[in-house]
Amino acid sequence: MEPIAVCVRPDGEWALVHRCNRCDTAHVNRIAGDDNQLMLMRLAVRPLAQPPFPLEWLLRATAEPGNAYG
Repeated sequence: MEPIAVCVRPDGEWALVHRCNRCDTAHVNRIAGDDNQLMLMRLAVRPLAQPPFPLEWLLRATAEPGNAYG
């Protein structure tokens, strides 16, 4: 099992999303007291640190005429 992300349950509890290395099935498990807190935070901010698109796209989108941000 490889941790791939964290998620927050409706009650506010954090959970780890794991992917099985054998069958690629995703599983969600509660975090444990001995989980590495730094690694949990790294997983949580990964989408912000490594977005799936170039950040320049955001700048271009906000600068287009007629945009609410431009």
